[in-house]
Amino acid sequence: MKCSKFLVAGLIFLAACKDKKENRPDISGISVSTAIERFDLDYFALDSNNLQDGMKALGRKYPWFINDFTANILGAGPLNDSNKILPAANHHFFTSYYPVHQLLTKELGQLSKEEKELNQAFRTIKYYFPDYKTPRLVTYLGPFDAPGVALTDSAIAIGLQLYAGTDFPFYTSQQGQELFPLYISRRFEKNYIPVNVVKAVLTDLYPDKSAGYPLLEKMIEQGKYWWLSQQILPDAPDSLITGFTETQLEFCEKNEGLIWNLLLQSEHVYSTEPGILKLYLGEAPGTQGLPPAAPGNIGQWIGLRIVEKYIAEQANPLAPRKLMQLSPREILDGSKYKPR
Repeated sequence: MKCSKFLVAGLIFLAACKDKKENRPDISGISVSTAIERFDLDYFALDSNNLQDGMKALGRKYPWFINDFTANILGAGPLNDSNKILPAANHHFFTSYYPVHQLLTKELGQLSKEEKELNQAFRTIKYYFPDYKTPRLVTYLGPFDAPGVALTDSAIAIGLQLYAGTDFPFYTSQQGQELFPLYISRRFEKNYIPVNVVKAVLTDLYPDKSAGYPLLEKMIEQGKYWWLSQQILPDAPDSLITGFTETQLEFCEKNEGLIWNLLLQSEHVYSTEPGILKLYLGEAPGTQGLPPAAPGNIGQWIGLRIVEKYIAEQANPLAPRKLMQLSPREILDGSKYKPR
């Protein structure tokens, strides 16, 4: 009996994998330019004794990014001759972060794998959303509290200070752990770059409109983003899409019914209280009321499962654009979601 159960489970898994591959769009005829432009390398290659002229040269090479860097990273306003604050701020940042740059360069290498994955992702985005203008991709090194991915008017900026690897000295220091506890810093690996870039694109395409929604509707709305990330990055494991560990994913899959029943019995699914929403959505080391193996942000995972169930109930493949237009209530009603 146990053997037959394993056989059935294996066949279902293989069928799901096959369906996922068969449903991939044909992007062979789509070409996009997604070279990662290494502002970080060019910046720290400047002559520290002549930073002012070096910055002007960078301004000519990166006119579409230089002022984002000087204003938002250096905190010194735009690059121009009348800016009296910039020289001192630039010198302080350059000398303070040059050692960090040296360590990062050694850890990260050329980012060729990530560049290839991003090219595939943006070709897929172009397939699903042909009107979306592919942005430039640029890397920078900023303070550790600067974002890992940021949208500018002309580019997607990737902050390499948040992708140095889990053993990077700052992350494991007391200051680093106060800023980024282990459940967050364990994701500071460069293989998260493509996933985080895609998520930034999706929030650009579909800004979050769930303000004021009750918990369950917010869960489904957030689940849409993970589902769409899966379509754009079909080779990315769910651990990267969700940010969960393999152990946490295994817990969710084995206890899906338990999690769902807990939500229903508590009636939290109908709540709009910020404190209740935080119990199930957003960064957290775990979920109150569940065993330690349960991850935080478990509500978004349930939202993803509801979206997946809705997709499975459709007679024909559903275009991502169509799914994103559906309300959470339409998805819930059409999903017939009742996990065991």
